[in-house]
Amino acid sequence: MSTIVFYIVTSFWYLVSRLPFRVLYFFSDLMYYLVFYVVRYRRKVVHKNLVNSFPEKSESEIKEIEHKFYHRLCDYFVETMKLYGMSEEKVCKRLQFTGLDKVHEVLERGQSIVLYFSHTFNWEYAVSLPLHIKHDNLAIAYIYHPLRNKRFDEFFKKIRCQYKAENVAMKVTLRHVVQYQKQKKQFLLGTMADQSPKWEAIHHWLNFFNQDTPVFTGSEKIAAKTGCAVFFLRMERVRRSKYTAEFVHMTDNAAELPEMELTNQYFRLLEDCIKEHPESWLWTHDRWKRTREGLKQREERLAKEREQKQKEKEQ
Repeated sequence: MSTIVFYIVTSFWYLVSRLPFRVLYFFSDLMYYLVFYVVRYRRKVVHKNLVNSFPEKSESEIKEIEHKFYHRLCDYFVETMKLYGMSEEKVCKRLQFTGLDKVHEVLERGQSIVLYFSHTFNWEYAVSLPLHIKHDNLAIAYIYHPLRNKRFDEFFKKIRCQYKAENVAMKVTLRHVVQYQKQKKQFLLGTMADQSPKWEAIHHWLNFFNQDTPVFTGSEKIAAKTGCAVFFLRMERVRRSKYTAEFVHMTDNAAELPEMELTNQYFRLLEDCIKEHPESWLWTHDRWKRTREGLKQREERLAKEREQKQKEKEQ
């Protein structure tokens, strides 16, 4: 059954990707009404996140952001489907990069790069970056979370790798970095660090949108260990199907910065970016579901379980 579902979904995806944008956006507008008013997809989570993140805004302003966000979300779905098999020429017109001079300067002096980006629409188009950076012996790779279904995981990897970028599973990122170094290959490692880490991956908290927020720190650790230069990719929608992505230079050498400075700086840049266009960030994610109190309770529970197992062994 799963095989049949896979072929139905991927065939439908291929057919939709052949449609012109004007038709896709017509369906996107219809989808908006279905998702927002009928299915009410994660409406409570989105509203809670916006209210807590923008306490200074009125209820009418929050509602306006919600409506715009769901329109952008539906556009994201059809734009991502359209990305399947899109020619190099067309995708370069859809997303234009700025600030590449500094990137090339870093690469020319032999450094590698860690690139922070985020779930800002439409982040999927960033897979076209290898078409804009021409540098010998450079691997461009993006960290991602593999899907449980291997067929669908391979399908989405095919879409994201069609412009010669690599996809690296999060749990083997360090292994790939070490391999690049052994091969004396430079790398540009793209990382999305704006979602909520699992309990066991929480090592740092900061204030993000007025809320105590656990954050990923693995990207900073890799950048510091390898002495990478670091950039933030600031994405912005110009109009439907047209985006810009600006490389914002953060540091020339991550190893020289105090611990957690890069992570803190990333979230400051991201917050400024979101405040300018709040409808363009992925609010459907329950970003603040994990709390310090919840972490404390979990650690206490695990400690009791370990103590109980130790007693059972001694008996």
